[in-house]
Amino acid sequence: MSAPAPGGGDAARVPVRWRSRAEPLEPLAVAGEGAVAVALARRILAEDDARLAHWEGVAGPGLLVLLGASASLPWVDGAVYLGRDDAAPSLLLPCALAPDVAAPLLERALLARAHGGGTLLAVLPASLSMVSVAAARSVSRVTLQAWLDAGAPRGSP
Repeated sequence: MSAPAPGGGDAARVPVRWRSRAEPLEPLAVAGEGAVAVALARRILAEDDARLAHWEGVAGPGLLVLLGASASLPWVDGAVYLGRDDAAPSLLLPCALAPDVAAPLLERALLARAHGGGTLLAVLPASLSMVSVAAARSVSRVTLQAWLDAGAPRGSP
């Protein structure tokens, strides 16, 4: 992932490196990509309707982000757990990783890149992705199953 340098265009990008966070963030979301997204969807579908009612989520091709209270988020091997850093409240960042640039600068650069102020973005460093979670909706078993049926890679768990 790279953030635009001040005053620069695409040619003036500064790479963002990620390091272990001294104090982990409290998880507010869990994200999966590819086979991990499929495993996350299946794990969510294994829960009862009362639990689903407490979650919101967004999904796209090969991507699933689930938002909810820390204690309620399901465990899925390989998933990225995201939390909010007070220095960058518009970003959901990996709980165990911190950017090597000041969080407020990263937030400003990513929001500018997302072409929308005030949106909440999930940042996924491994794939160099950011996902707006502003459109998160209550989890629907029918919708999640349809997403899974439409996009599950062959041979996935």
